[in-house]
Amino acid sequence: MQEPIGVALGTLAESIGLTGEGLRLVIGLLGMSLLAISFAKSSEPIANRLAAAGWFLLGLFIYLLSEYYVKIGDPVLILMTAAALPGGALLAYIEAARHDSLAPETSESLIWFRGMVAWSMIPYHVVYSIPYLNIAFVMLTAHSAEWMLEFAGLGAYTMGEVMVDLHGAGEVPLSEWDGNMWVLTQPLGDGGFFIPMYHATGEEVNIGFILSCSGLQSMIIFVGAIVALQTVSWNRRLRGLLISVPTIHILNTFRNAGIVWLSDTYQTWQFMGLSMFDFAHSYAAKVASLFAMFLMAIALFDLLPELHRNILRLLPRQLRGNASADSSASSSN
Repeated sequence: MQEPIGVALGTLAESIGLTGEGLRLVIGLLGMSLLAISFAKSSEPIANRLAAAGWFLLGLFIYLLSEYYVKIGDPVLILMTAAALPGGALLAYIEAARHDSLAPETSESLIWFRGMVAWSMIPYHVVYSIPYLNIAFVMLTAHSAEWMLEFAGLGAYTMGEVMVDLHGAGEVPLSEWDGNMWVLTQPLGDGGFFIPMYHATGEEVNIGFILSCSGLQSMIIFVGAIVALQTVSWNRRLRGLLISVPTIHILNTFRNAGIVWLSDTYQTWQFMGLSMFDFAHSYAAKVASLFAMFLMAIALFDLLPELHRNILRLLPRQLRGNASADSSASSSN
């Protein structure tokens, strides 16, 4: 049985001459733009209505990814993407119907949340949509993992040529791809731009690196959360960025190197139908990454208590515990 929302949007896309992925990107870009405008114009009456539309469109945009994660069998991301549509609809309702009844501090934190989401998603999709930037991040990710494996004495590896996964048309080397390197104007397959990995002997490892291996999603969440703190000086915001972004890159390099080593060393390992790669990539690494992000957030709360207060103010009062979202924490420059 096909997912009805995706089928309906696919039919709409076909009727207006777009692919399903093309329409999804249009929905996402419109949602991001509306949130960014509502964040910048938060003092104007129309901002709430713009934000409501933006939340719903972004929820739909992320929800439409769930079909892909069902196909590759990633349960964590299936749950997260499937929850995006009801979550976006709830935020849209709060913005449109309940915003005026919110406490001033909660309203302030909701505006911060608009900025966080907008300025997390916009940079990521800029990188995705500009092949030069996309490939640069993929190359950095692949060569960082290769260096880490060789530095730790876990094997000798080499990276192959950059490849392009064409939408429904196989894979070609980047040197043979006729697409625009400044703006991505044609849909790609699930792999997008990727780099295959080989042993130094030339034997293929059966692992490739794509943009989603870069940890860019995790980095950009912290970038958006910190940049959206309008009441915090840029001096403190830059310190937060210098702590979080390089640390996430280093941790992600360990993650990628670990997945490669486990998958390559235990090629015949199976558990309940899962290969070592599937287990390490879809389960173990996801849990470890979420835990690392949690620890990173706790570390940043000391430097940026405003970040902590904004998060707490968005929670129902029953879930805030003994911590006060309105505590007068120091915020010296």
